[in-house]
Amino acid sequence: MPSKGLLGLIVPHAGYIYSGPVAAQSYYHLASMGTIGSVIILGPNHTGLGSGVSTMTEGEWATPLGDVPIDEELAREIVDGSDMIDVEDEAHRSEHSIEVQLPFLQFIYPRQFKFVPICMMLQDLRTSIEIGKAVMKPAERHNAIIIASSDWTHYEPQEVAAPKDNLAIQAALDMNEKRFQKIIEDKAITACGYGPVTAMIHAAKQLGTKRTRLLSYQTSGDVTGDKSSVVGYAAASFEK
Repeated sequence: MPSKGLLGLIVPHAGYIYSGPVAAQSYYHLASMGTIGSVIILGPNHTGLGSGVSTMTEGEWATPLGDVPIDEELAREIVDGSDMIDVEDEAHRSEHSIEVQLPFLQFIYPRQFKFVPICMMLQDLRTSIEIGKAVMKPAERHNAIIIASSDWTHYEPQEVAAPKDNLAIQAALDMNEKRFQKIIEDKAITACGYGPVTAMIHAAKQLGTKRTRLLSYQTSGDVTGDKSSVVGYAAASFEK
């Protein structure tokens, strides 16, 4: 594990002007924890392209800060341990939820690091838990941090969005996968990455998480001043 036992993070993925300050809270926390072996980034599929759950096992992703290589060995171990994860590029071509995390990581680790992208179109409880199981042991073997990329309620008034979001976030911090997804469904919370969050908390719980923390919660209204229709953003950590 990372030097102080950080296992997982929740990070938003909207435009940097809106969610960047919240995302930075997760990455500041990660930077304070010491070195890592690799990064597994779980993100939702917004485009509808590609398979139900998709990864890549080779190649590099380019950002303005340089190229980031896929961790081929780690990716292959994850794929070999699950019959639900397909290897294909299409789901990743126009998807932003994973790629927007890379510049933050490049800033923290200016020396080259490796990562595994897992894009989830299917986000139901069963699929999410299966993905959590698939990444759990490989993450432990490779000293990899697991990042769940998600925004929360979309385009509702802040006084409506924030209480709903915090109810779901608390269930995530309690590492109760079933209750978390039930709240998402019952409260009609339009969190786009609830499957990645479920998968990450399942893996982190099995790997021995003892401490969870909400690092930041804000909305786009906190940036723009318009709180009549906001998107929610959360940063949270899961630690041994």
